[in-house]
Amino acid sequence: MDLNSMTYVELEEQIKKTKIAILPIGALEAHGPHLPLGTDNYLAERLAQKVAEKIEAIVLPTFAYGQVWSLRNVAGSINISNEHLKAILVDIGTSLYKFGIRYYVIINGHFGNNVAIKEAARELYEKIPELKVYYFFYPGVSHIIDEVRESEPLPGGYFHACEIETSYMLYLAPEHVQMEKAINDTPNLPEDFEYTPTPWDRVTSTVVMGNAALATKEKGEKIINAAIDNIVKILKKWLTTKEGV
Repeated sequence: MDLNSMTYVELEEQIKKTKIAILPIGALEAHGPHLPLGTDNYLAERLAQKVAEKIEAIVLPTFAYGQVWSLRNVAGSINISNEHLKAILVDIGTSLYKFGIRYYVIINGHFGNNVAIKEAARELYEKIPELKVYYFFYPGVSHIIDEVRESEPLPGGYFHACEIETSYMLYLAPEHVQMEKAINDTPNLPEDFEYTPTPWDRVTSTVVMGNAALATKEKGEKIINAAIDNIVKILKKWLTTKEGV
């Protein structure tokens, strides 16, 4: 159920059936020579759509901008501060609650958004305790990634435009992948990379963090389906304990 295409009358009728809204959120940022700037948006949106089909939820238009401080110096990367992003997410949640939504589910396609999302959820918890906020970033898939990965992981678990993220795209948005341009570029990260702010353009000229050439649709499908199952399981467990949803 796509909010963007509904009339307000249709929405009012739909809210009588479900009080769950999903906000896909991504970012505009460089993803190497083989993936589009909107990679995180495509991933969040299509993941949200798959989840919505299983729990009968309303899907909001994708919020296409995020906190991309690490890649802000690279063409096409548009950075939104944590403060502004948090405020926007709180405003969206407040609006949803006013017209009857009681479950605000944020499906995130960009790791850099996590801080702002968590802070927004906490503020909404204090401001509107009746609004239940969930936030997901590929939950419970680390063991699946370990099973399918052929390349060595980067220290700290960093991944970007690599074997894993490219596999996600090959499954969810294959029409936007140029695999003939996929490369292997595993940067040698400095020892303090995890512990001090480091713009990524200082450690990589391609902004690829791994071996994208090893990506396959099958790997992406296995990981993404596990993430969907985990999200649905968590939401259904809560929703079945509540009345009127």
